[in-house]
Amino acid sequence: MFDGKVAVVTGASRGIGRAIAVDLARQGASIGVFGRDGSALDETVAACRQARADARVTPYRVDVTDEAANNDAVAQVVREFGRLDIAVANAGQSIDGLMLRFRAADLEQLLAANLKSAFYLSAAVTRPMVKQRAGAIVFVSSIVGLGGSAGQTAYSATKAGLLGLTKSLAKEIGSRNVRVNAVAPGLIETAMTAAMPEASRALYLRQIALGRPGTPDDVAGVVSFLCSDAARYVTGQTIVVDGGFLM
Repeated sequence: MFDGKVAVVTGASRGIGRAIAVDLARQGASIGVFGRDGSALDETVAACRQARADARVTPYRVDVTDEAANNDAVAQVVREFGRLDIAVANAGQSIDGLMLRFRAADLEQLLAANLKSAFYLSAAVTRPMVKQRAGAIVFVSSIVGLGGSAGQTAYSATKAGLLGLTKSLAKEIGSRNVRVNAVAPGLIETAMTAAMPEASRALYLRQIALGRPGTPDDVAGVVSFLCSDAARYVTGQTIVVDGGFLM
């Protein structure tokens, strides 16, 4: 499906980002995987090549919260592969805390990791995509950006910001045949959700229509759809991947 296409995936060291990279590679995309953990990126590269033996995958150690680092890494991808068709902004982190106890430093960290990193990546990839008049950008948000979550005010705010970025950028570059969409995962089995208290987890599971947490592959499949020609008339949208939690 993605033969001849070139993609970049941020936060590709593990979890959802790794699953997205592997799924794109399995379907023929050449990929630049971005992350800060070099050894974990190497594991992602190995997983991509296990999924498709001839996969072209290059790891880039990038601090995606740095604008210049994003620009440089994207430029390297374009130089290496000759074009850029797909960009998935998945990098992010969670710091929980009640509003009354939240620290300004934590807010700044979440803004940088979850929102600024996506903005910087999209700014870097927009130029080559607009020039070639084709491309797909996907932001990985969260259902808390749609429905909120007590104790996650800052995290929710940054993830909601991605949804505004999705709609505005889709309107800005749609005339150049560049599509912009988002996915909003629910409870997905990753290292980030592993630390959830058992009581909270049980409560959450009772509200999921499908009765189970999602997997990174569940999210990756939707991302691949949004990046494919099957979604060629889909832009500015947020696809919820939560097993029926928000209904």
